[in-house]
Amino acid sequence: MNSTQRSVLSDGVALAVTTWGDRSASPLVLVHGYPDNHLVWQAVAERLADHFYVIAYDVRGTGDSDVPTRVQDYRLAQLSADLLAVVEALIPGRRFHLAGHDWGSIQSWESVTTEPLRSRILSFTTISGPCLDHMGFWMRRRFASLSWAEQRKALRQLASSWYIMFFQLPVIPPLPWKLGMDKLWPRYLQKREGVRETHPNPHQRKDGENGVNLYRANFQSKLLKPDSRYTDVPVQLIVPIGDNYVGTQLFEELHQWVTELYRRDIDANHWVPLSHPDLIARWIGDFAEAVDAGSQEQKFSALRVGLPVAKTG
Repeated sequence: MNSTQRSVLSDGVALAVTTWGDRSASPLVLVHGYPDNHLVWQAVAERLADHFYVIAYDVRGTGDSDVPTRVQDYRLAQLSADLLAVVEALIPGRRFHLAGHDWGSIQSWESVTTEPLRSRILSFTTISGPCLDHMGFWMRRRFASLSWAEQRKALRQLASSWYIMFFQLPVIPPLPWKLGMDKLWPRYLQKREGVRETHPNPHQRKDGENGVNLYRANFQSKLLKPDSRYTDVPVQLIVPIGDNYVGTQLFEELHQWVTELYRRDIDANHWVPLSHPDLIARWIGDFAEAVDAGSQEQKFSALRVGLPVAKTG
């Protein structure tokens, strides 16, 4: 399916945006993770474009988007402002559906739980990307627990997320990409994750090198001093149970923060937009269409997760 490209300015940074489908259809925004750009969504986007106006953009520092000069330019509040700039330019004033994978999901939680975008987001599909604030509270509870089993969950997640600690080091983290890791990345995806890139990424070195700043700008502050983040946006949680980086245990308390939460598990690894584009497109599309029709609580009742706790503070 044909796509169109344009550029949107956000705080002086030009963001490369790609769209598919009829502009009059229900809008759906896809946000990619690390170390990817919008191409990770292409197969999914093409399948969704028959029913939605699909929008995907290269997050600042990746793909054809500009590269900010400071680490602080990658903070979550700025990333949310980038999403606002994109939707204001392409679908001004309209409400839209949102889906994120990996860091695309992590940064999207900022928009799903705060204004001005929360009230414009019709639904949110999150894949392998927990809210950092939720994660901060989860880690605190595990380490404060007197149960070794609970403490072990936190230690297991820290072990899986070793690269996050590595990314906090000065100078060193971008070096592997500078030294040619981009050439090895397709082989890593194939051997470790069992997936092949349908569309080879011509910006892999740039995406890996600059994307490190996402971790450096946000993780320490969010995990050490998390904020309470609630949302009444209907949320579809897709959990790859073979994820090598994001433990399934991180989502066991998500219903405490989300008023309306639906969960689907999939027997797959981290990069499900690449390995299962048909299924991921169908799940995202079915959920968005149900929300548009106001029938999600009935249609997906079997997937409903828990009841949220009362908000405090």
